[in-house]
Amino acid sequence: METKTNQKILNDEEKLKKLKEVIEKYKGTKGALIPVLQEAQSIYGYLPLDVQKKIAQELDVPLSEIYGVATFYSFFTLKPKGKYQIKVCLGTACYVKGAASILEELKEQLNIGVGDVTPDLKFSLDGVRCVGSCGLAPVMFINDEVYGRLTPDKIKGILDKYK
Repeated sequence: METKTNQKILNDEEKLKKLKEVIEKYKGTKGALIPVLQEAQSIYGYLPLDVQKKIAQELDVPLSEIYGVATFYSFFTLKPKGKYQIKVCLGTACYVKGAASILEELKEQLNIGVGDVTPDLKFSLDGVRCVGSCGLAPVMFINDEVYGRLTPDKIKGILDKYK
């Protein structure tokens, strides 16, 4: 399945053209890998394996180095993200005030695990460290929208706004 998905990704001519332009822009430049990966992720929404292979081939960099950089830096993702990216704060204040039960309710409502995306690519779910909204604990974000003082019984109503 991974191969079919990735082949479909590289068959998107418009995105592939943009990727080639990005690679050409940075080719031969010292320290090009991170900016190329950033722009590739901007084009595709994540860094699928075939995109990593294409970058490795074109920049003459080992695939293992691409993978190492992509997994080391938290702003890169190897999995697609949903249209609505849900992030639950798991910092100390949020955790003490029930973030774990919020996360469990989201997993149940969406039928996915942390780090996953729904099959329709509508929602993705992640746990994050302190977001600096301790006074509203527990807190979650859906894209740029903040939801605070959450309880598990509020989750369904919030998700319904996005369905």
